[in-house]
Amino acid sequence: MQNIFTIQNILIYIIFINLITFLAMYIDKQKAKQHKWRTKEGTLFMLVILGGGIGGIVGIYMFRHKTKKLTFTVGFPTILILEILFIIYWLVVNPLKTFGL
Repeated sequence: MQNIFTIQNILIYIIFINLITFLAMYIDKQKAKQHKWRTKEGTLFMLVILGGGIGGIVGIYMFRHKTKKLTFTVGFPTILILEILFIIYWLVVNPLKTFGL
């Protein structure tokens, strides 16, 4: 059985989820300008939890969207930092198992 958790696949996923999160922030900002039905805040947070922290943070500041909401300006970076710390921990605890060695 082939391992799908290769470095290449993980990088593709990270790029993809960050692009989706960035676009979700853009779309939500456009809907806000037009006074249309908006993306749920929980959906935006779920995208960040799934690995889209960088895209979400860039979207916040590039589109000036949700900048007055502390839950976003503090929450998105906090989630990203926790995910990075988890990855570092995982690589330290299981360095050989992580890469299939």
